[in-house]
Order: sequence, then structure tokens, then C-alpha cells
Amino acid sequence: MSVDDRRFPRRVYRAGAEPDVRFSLANERTYLAWVRTSLALLAVGVALEALQLPIERSFGLAASLIFIGLGAVTPVQAWFGWMRVERALREARPLPAPAMAGPLGVGVCLGGAVLLIGVLVK
Repeated sequence: MSVDDRRFPRRVYRAGAEPDVRFSLANERTYLAWVRTSLALLAVGVALEALQLPIERSFGLAASLIFIGLGAVTPVQAWFGWMRVERALREARPLPAPAMAGPLGVGVCLGGAVLLIGVLVK
């Protein structure tokens, strides 16, 4: 059994040739940054509900749900983004852009806008 047969996910590691380890490690750090971002979004969503903040209740709940939803989706971006980039590295193709970065950015702006309105209405 070769090393590539023991590594997960196999569909990534069976493709192409082994890239420079520095690029794979940089890709892994990017994956971990997305995971940290997910944890931060989840923490914001929970904090909005757990703390007594001067925000109109319905707007606070809406913002909380937005941030928790974003926090739940972000690890999906992290995993599939890592796989797409690792595979591109192994196949010497141009690196793909993060597929969910735009929608996540829009979601954070939306959550922030809902919070701002909630503060102004209170």
C-alpha cells in the first residue's frame, strides 16, 4: 500500500504529483484560518443572544442567526477550498478562488447592517 493510498481524501492525494511542501503547508494554514473565522462568527452569534446588549430584540436575534449561519457554512468553504487548492497544486494548475468568500463577505455586511439598525432603533 502506497503512502497516497493511506492519505485522506484519496481523490486529492491520488491526483498529480507531490507539490512543494511549503505550498501544501500554506494551503493548510489557509484552511485553519477559515476554521478560526468560523469559530469567531459562531461566537458573535452566540454572544448576541447570551449578553444583554442595547439592541432591539428582533434585530439582535436576526443578526445572531445570520452570524451562526455564516459560522456553520464557513467550515464547508474551508474543507472544499483546501481540497480544490491542494488538487490544483498537485496538477500544476492555476489556483482557484475561494468559492464562498463573496457570499460570506456579503453575509457579514448584512449581519453588521442588521446590528446597526437594531442599535439605532433601540
